[in-house]
Amino acid sequence: MFGALGQFERDLICERTKAGLSAAALELKGGRKPVVTADKLQRVREHIANELNVREAATLLKVGKTALYAALQSGSAADS
Repeated sequence: MFGALGQFERDLICERTKAGLSAAALELKGGRKPVVTADKLQRVREHIANELNVREAATLLKVGKTALYAALQSGSAADS
């Protein structure tokens, strides 16, 4: 009984792996959508120019400061 369940789980893992590889071949992007959009990044830059620090700007836009630092460091927000 346990052998059958183990084989079934192994088959599921193989199927998911193949689906993931085929999606990667099509260059589909997986994962979570970015929290910091281009609009939010622009507003953050305006807030920082008005002498707010990153923590305060993140609180105003309801975004985590770590995600905000990463978006500022990369220079642009990912397309949403």
